[in-house]
Amino acid sequence: MSILVSAIGQGLLWATLGIGLFLTFRILDFPDMTVEGTFPLGAAVAVTLIANGMNPALASLIAALAGALAGLVTGLIYTKGKVPILLAGILTMTAIYSINLRVMGQANRSLLGKETLFTAPFLDFLPKNFPTVMVGLLIIIVVTGATAAFLQTELGQAFIVTGDNRAMARSLGVNTDNMTIMGLMVSNALIGLGGALVAQNNGFADVNMGIGVIVVALASIIIGEVIFTDQMTLTDRLITVVIGSVLYRFVLVIVLYLGFNANDLNLFSAVVLGLALILPQLRKYFKLDSVLRKGGASHD
Repeated sequence: MSILVSAIGQGLLWATLGIGLFLTFRILDFPDMTVEGTFPLGAAVAVTLIANGMNPALASLIAALAGALAGLVTGLIYTKGKVPILLAGILTMTAIYSINLRVMGQANRSLLGKETLFTAPFLDFLPKNFPTVMVGLLIIIVVTGATAAFLQTELGQAFIVTGDNRAMARSLGVNTDNMTIMGLMVSNALIGLGGALVAQNNGFADVNMGIGVIVVALASIIIGEVIFTDQMTLTDRLITVVIGSVLYRFVLVIVLYLGFNANDLNLFSAVVLGLALILPQLRKYFKLDSVLRKGGASHD
């Protein structure tokens, strides 16, 4: 039971990354490699500030701002420097590695004995692992609600149009470069926040903790989309990212329960993502959708 509760809590925390990457991967329609640097940057900033006595909530917000700055750098390199987005993200990600070492002063830093969002006094009455679920649920509700509300505004609609059709967006008077930069900033702010939350939950930050996080975030997006295949609103799709993140954590729990080595988690993450990506083609090839529809009709 404790392991399942922990998986739910972890899934809710990591869903912040999924929503952040959703903005670039699904709306702007390009992969942003900056995330593998932004995630440990948020962790490094939050852990360093908390270790120096700052309030955990304020430290987490500053970590999000640090992530937004990383997104700004990638956006400027991409839009003004005319560097391909994949390379722009890699350049920023590489630079952030050295920045993280500067921020922490070492390769990793602990929060041993320090108060975090998950050790706040008002959470003391909760059983083990439930503070992670409680804090994660509150934060993901705020993040999902705020993101959905933003995408419904005129600015958010301009952002969506930029991802759908840049030429049409420019013809409507939308500054697509500014929309791209804004999207990268918001996306990386959420990922920086995710890094801060995961670091506080784990009790430490490490410069290498960003390796493979883009696969984890993509898995949250793809798993949710594969399971919920019907037509959905944008808000519904954000919710499926959260559900996909929790389900992905359950998969990892099952993998560990079966006795596989924890060092192989990145390998299993890649395999899970790969299967989720090719599943729509398998469903089409084997005509599974029509079979399921016939099966459902026979029971009506």
